[in-house]
Amino acid sequence: MADPNALRLIKKYPNRRLYDTKTSTYITLVDVKDLVIKNETFQVIDAKTGDDLTRSILLQIILEEEATGAPMFSSDVLSQFIRFYGNAMQGMVGTYLERNIDLFNEVQKRFEEQSKAMYGSNPNTNMNQDMWRQFLSFQGPAMQSLVSSYMEQSKSMFTQMQEQLQNQTRNIFAGFPFPGMAPGAAPGAAKSAAPANDAGAKKPEEKA
Repeated sequence: MADPNALRLIKKYPNRRLYDTKTSTYITLVDVKDLVIKNETFQVIDAKTGDDLTRSILLQIILEEEATGAPMFSSDVLSQFIRFYGNAMQGMVGTYLERNIDLFNEVQKRFEEQSKAMYGSNPNTNMNQDMWRQFLSFQGPAMQSLVSSYMEQSKSMFTQMQEQLQNQTRNIFAGFPFPGMAPGAAPGAAKSAAPANDAGAKKPEEKA
């Protein structure tokens, strides 16, 4: 008997067909998208080599959605994504985006909980469209407040990441001898100390 909690395995064959081992049927990218929406855990592997192809399949789904549906990313954003590859900030950007998505999911979850508490789990069946529009208009300020809070947290996270990068940079270059800087001092320390030394220096006495 199959374990219901076992990871759902999908095999991709050389003919690009996807085979769902749980249902013993061939499926499409649309079916895989449904699994994602239902929060079902799965893994896509190459039927011949056993290589993990999950990310590749998910990227294909995103590509189709961006090409045929309502795109989420503008050309400028996609161009910026490409520039980050190979950049020193690449790792930090990935972490930053993941945290932002987690925060946004939390905002969405709170909004859904509010709607369920007021009108039930399925607004389309429990009330007519006019009532649903009224609900959305009433929830507008609340949703705006949640999004504003989300943006503030996002900004705070990015600032923290920048500070961490700056601290790491100081630690890395602390042992390097820079002109005018004592060994072990952080870069820029000599510059910041210079004005104070100038201010405290005595002026030469004028001769009578």
